[in-house]
Amino acid sequence: MTLELHQLTKQYGTTPVFSQVNLRVEPGEFVAIVGESGVGKSSLLNCMAALDTWSSGRVTWTGANGAVTDLGALDDTGQALWRRAHLGFVFQAFHVLPHLDVAQNVALPLMLLGRRDPKRVDELLAAVSLQGLGHRLPAELSGGQLQRVAIARALVHRPGLVLADEPTGNLDPGTAATVMEVLQQQTRSHGAALVLVTHSAGAAARAGRVLQLRADGLHPAGDAHPVTAM
Repeated sequence: MTLELHQLTKQYGTTPVFSQVNLRVEPGEFVAIVGESGVGKSSLLNCMAALDTWSSGRVTWTGANGAVTDLGALDDTGQALWRRAHLGFVFQAFHVLPHLDVAQNVALPLMLLGRRDPKRVDELLAAVSLQGLGHRLPAELSGGQLQRVAIARALVHRPGLVLADEPTGNLDPGTAATVMEVLQQQTRSHGAALVLVTHSAGAAARAGRVLQLRADGLHPAGDAHPVTAM
C-alpha cells in the first residue's frame, strides 16, 4: 500500500501555497515533514488525505492488491469511502465529537466500517494513558487528553496510512514521547505508513526520512534540491 504525490501544486487564486511536490511513501515507512510556519504543511497533509483540493498534479494510492486509485478522480463519496477504509488522520484541532464519550469517539472508525471491537478500543486507550476515562465526555478532558483521544481514534482500525498534523503540539515532553512511541509502535505493528507534520525536532528525529517543505517542493532536510518521485 503506497501513497504517491506527482508534481502536486496548490494555489489560492493566484497565490501559490506549494508547487512541484513529489513524494512516495511505502508501507511501514515513517516520514516527517518540517518547514516554516505558513509554508503549507497542513494544506499538503490535507491534500494527501483528499480533504482539500489541489490545483494540479496527482495523488494516488496503490492498494494491497496492486490496484491504483487516483484520489483526485474520485467524487466526494468515493474519497470518503477511501478515507474510511485506508486512512487514520490525527488533526491538530482534535475534531472529537462533543456528544460522544471518549470510548465512542475512539470507536468511531470501527463503527463506520461496521465493526465492533471493544477490546481494541480499550487497548488503544491504555496505550495513550487514558485507561478508565472511556466514559468521560470531551468537555471533561484537557487539551492534551483530547489530543490522545484523536491519536487513538486514528489508529483503532489499523489503517494502511496514518497522517498526523502536529500530534504532540499540545502535550508535555514526557507525554509527547509516549505518544510518538505509540504512533510508531502501532503503525509498525501492521505495516502502515506514517506521515508526520511537525515543528518538534524530537518528533522529527524519530522518522526514517525528514523532508522540508518549501515553495518549490519537498527537499531532504538540509538539502537545496527538490525531492523527485521514487
